[in-house]
Amino acid sequence: MLTESGILELVRDDRRDEAIAALLPLYRRKVFGLAYSYLHHRDSAEDVTQEVFIKVWRALPSFDGRASLSTWIYTITRNASLSALRAQRRHASMSDPEVMAEVDQSTDAASDAEVDAPALLRMVNALPSKQRQVVMLFYMQEQSHEEVAAMLAMPVGTVKTLLHRARARLGASA
Repeated sequence: MLTESGILELVRDDRRDEAIAALLPLYRRKVFGLAYSYLHHRDSAEDVTQEVFIKVWRALPSFDGRASLSTWIYTITRNASLSALRAQRRHASMSDPEVMAEVDQSTDAASDAEVDAPALLRMVNALPSKQRQVVMLFYMQEQSHEEVAAMLAMPVGTVKTLLHRARARLGASA
């Protein structure tokens, strides 16, 4: 696997196809996770993920390096997710049968865990939007404070505050 500098070298050498092939395994899961944290619908998140990598492929030659490659990709993901959210104008809730099916499917793999995952996901889904996004990225996608801040275009202190408030709210509802 190439590093960010190796990928940028491919772009400079006008080898975009090879660069995107190297980017996909590095960022596919993270891009999907961020899109899913906004959209709460697997198919929509997959569509946005595909759209993001097409946009990245097209824009790679104009990447100027002012931000890291990962921050740039997460910004594209955030913007594409927000556009998709505005376009669909519907918000899935935990009472939506499709969402519950996905929750059931994801908890089957972790059935030996002692946590009531569907109940936990319902509580997380009830959080305000920003808190929910931060919790999903930090705990479920295992991103650092700094990565979450870059993905959501907010200061690290704001991420920590949102996590603190979300934990307090989750603790009160448990």
